[in-house]
Amino acid sequence: MVESKSDAPSASLPMWREPTARRWLASSAIVAGGLIVGGFLLGDGLVRAKQADRAVTVRGLSEREVMADLATWTISYSSTATDLATAQAGVDRDTASIEAFFRDLGFPAGAVEPTGVNVSYFTDNQGIGRYTVRQRMSLRTNDIERAQNAVKRQAELVRRGVVLEDGSGMAYTFTELDAVKPAMIAEATKDARAAAEQFAEDSGANVGSIRQATQGYFSIEARDGETAGWGVSDSPHKKVRVVTTVDFSLD
Repeated sequence: MVESKSDAPSASLPMWREPTARRWLASSAIVAGGLIVGGFLLGDGLVRAKQADRAVTVRGLSEREVMADLATWTISYSSTATDLATAQAGVDRDTASIEAFFRDLGFPAGAVEPTGVNVSYFTDNQGIGRYTVRQRMSLRTNDIERAQNAVKRQAELVRRGVVLEDGSGMAYTFTELDAVKPAMIAEATKDARAAAEQFAEDSGANVGSIRQATQGYFSIEARDGETAGWGVSDSPHKKVRVVTTVDFSLD
């Protein structure tokens, strides 16, 4: 008797056509594709990040000589006597001499005004009590040329009997900074770009746009350096200076 083997398998299929194999191959293809795309994006991102890091930080300078437009002069003087009335009378005489001095120079009435007074009492080595009256008169003017002339002729105050105390010197101020700021910032930025272009040329790159900029601090100083000492007046010739810090991208 011949037995029938009805459960024998049919003709075998290639392994890649098996359902499980097909799913595995499809998954592998997706993973591989994802790795390729991910690698490309990562590489492209690194290149762009590297390009973003290509920058140079430079400083630009702008300096400008200007003439002061405001002059102020505080004149300190005093008178000492054994009684207060006499000391005050001495100060009053000096005040009249100071007012006449500025009037003779062509300053208008009220250009110089009292700004402070002080009275002190002390006993000298002989045990005699004395009063000292100190007063300050201040000049404030925009007439710089006339103010300079007053400084040159201040010895006349001494000839009139006024004893000038320490600190009696003319001070000059430049008050129009806002008028020169925009042009100076533009000059400093231009100077910074020139420095960046030199750097880029040396490194084989091109200067791009500004990434970040810091204006910097404006300083106003005497053109020929600061002066100091008793009776020494400031200079009306000033130097305005600003330094900007600019980050430029490099292409």
